[in-house]
Amino acid sequence: MNEYGTIKIKLDELIKKKGISKNKLSHKAEMQRTQINNYCKNEITRLDTDVLARICTVLECRIEDLIEFIPPKSE
Repeated sequence: MNEYGTIKIKLDELIKKKGISKNKLSHKAEMQRTQINNYCKNEITRLDTDVLARICTVLECRIEDLIEFIPPKSE
């Protein structure tokens, strides 16, 4: 973690909770499977609001279900 905190993408948890496969999500959200894998592994450096909107629409969730801000640890 850095001094500003981090953003955690919880797509992997949401996919399991909603019971949808990555293949089905990739088809419905019009995304590449590798892009979904990167979101699931939290390996995204820039968030695309269009992609986030598509994921939320397909998974019928709110943005705060998908993204979490983790504040920096105070010393």
